[in-house]
Amino acid sequence: MRVLRDHEGTLGAGPRVVAVGVFDGLHRGHQALLRSCLTLADGAATAVVTFDPHPAVVLAPDRAPSQLATLEQRLEGLEVLGVDAVRVVTFSDELARESAESFVERVLLAECAASIVVVGEDFRFGHDRQGDVSLLRTMGERHGFVVAPLAIVGDSHRWSSTTVRAALAQGDLASANDVLGRPFTVRGVVERGDQRGRELGYPTANLRLTPRQALPSDGVYAGAARVHGAWRSAAISVGTRPQFYADGSRLVEVHLPGFAGDLYDQTLDVAFLERLRTMDVFDSLEALVAQMEADTARSVEIFENFSPRDHQLLG
Repeated sequence: MRVLRDHEGTLGAGPRVVAVGVFDGLHRGHQALLRSCLTLADGAATAVVTFDPHPAVVLAPDRAPSQLATLEQRLEGLEVLGVDAVRVVTFSDELARESAESFVERVLLAECAASIVVVGEDFRFGHDRQGDVSLLRTMGERHGFVVAPLAIVGDSHRWSSTTVRAALAQGDLASANDVLGRPFTVRGVVERGDQRGRELGYPTANLRLTPRQALPSDGVYAGAARVHGAWRSAAISVGTRPQFYADGSRLVEVHLPGFAGDLYDQTLDVAFLERLRTMDVFDSLEALVAQMEADTARSVEIFENFSPRDHQLLG
């Protein structure tokens, strides 16, 4: 899959079916839109135009949503789904001032040679969000491309990044994973901690995440971690460690049963499979260790039903 960034030329001659959006999390709604894109292409070239950072980070930083996945995770997922090329547009103050018409002519036409443009029916773009499906259709008539809007999709709840974030914040991991179509996964670099887990007999890998990374609510989770390319069982703690600190920083700590290697400075993907319990304070360290033993055993049991195929994007 080719990735085109700012000032790197064009994707070349078309025709090309182009999907446009942020696609944070690549949930089932995104997957439906991209399947529509591939179906419409019918063997022709496909591309995705996406934005980094999220537009709200520039337009309304105080209200910008947390991110469900890094840009690298997004690109990897798009490649798995079969997209031929991705145009990553850097969202900046300058881009925010660009008119919707100019964006269509510059990016969708000149850079991507779009013959069909696929978007969600509520898609908005351009200065002051003046661009919408209606404007795209008008420009399509003028420039010779077709617009294929996709209706909002979902079952018991709308499949959207907002729905996933809300479910995670409420500790409803099952609903978040249902909308995603796979386990919610964070990617981080292992850094040195204060060795509390090691002292208790349960060493953990402390993850350094991107500043705006979305996380499930505080608690203990059964999960899976990809270590040296292979998935293995993980017991995951998210929270401030109230057993030891009255006002600690929020951490993601991952215990890997049976693993004794050095992971410092390595990148881990950590998938959240099931919520086990809240983050509690115990009467003694002995009681805490006993609970950690139970959490680890349960995590191993849950992992036995996990398959790497469960983590692949739906096709």
